Amino acid sequence: MFVSAEIIAVVLSAVGIVVTLGASMFVGFAWCVRRTDAVERRLNDRIDDVERKLSDRIDALDSRLNDRIDDVERKLGARIDDVERKLGARIDALGHETTEVKIAVARLEGPVPRLLTRTR
Repeated sequence: MFVSAEIIAVVLSAVGIVVTLGASMFVGFAWCVRRTDAVERRLNDRIDDVERKLSDRIDALDSRLNDRIDDVERKLGARIDDVERKLGARIDALGHETTEVKIAVARLEGPVPRLLTRTR
């Protein structure tokens, strides 16, 4: 069997084209992977930066809210104590007035009448 030079040239050209296309596809895929990795790194850096900033803002807000809540709690505690003192004083005064009213009513009614009287 005899193969002509043109056939060998065509076969070698086809093999060259297949190898070239395969290599270019491999290089293109590698370029896409590198580019995707670079984008992922940039996005991760941005996300980490945003997370850090948000954490700092949340911590600052948390401390401010804790301070305000503590201040409100102190003020409410003082007001409740003041109301408790005032109510205690009024209840004590009311108790004394009630005792005086009982004594006055008892004086108005006089002694308790007896149902059975002794006769001698």
